[in-house]
Amino acid sequence: MATPDDVSALPDPRRYRQMASDIRALIVSGQIVPGAPAPTISELSVSYHAARQTCAKALQLLVKEGLLARYPGAGYYVISNRPR
Repeated sequence: MATPDDVSALPDPRRYRQMASDIRALIVSGQIVPGAPAPTISELSVSYHAARQTCAKALQLLVKEGLLARYPGAGYYVISNRPR
């Protein structure tokens, strides 16, 4: 069992944060390059077996971090490979 000192080392249990972390890792590692589309909400929903709202929240978190930009009707695109 984790001690209070180890809590910061544990992954965040919230699903949208786990999704965002996975996508962030793909962007930072260069597997998804700036200018490329991010996974869609539908793709994330299927692969993570999660609600569309949860998937949208993960992508919105990455927008706030400066990794993605949202273009209504076109989706989310990578704009940087380094979070702010």
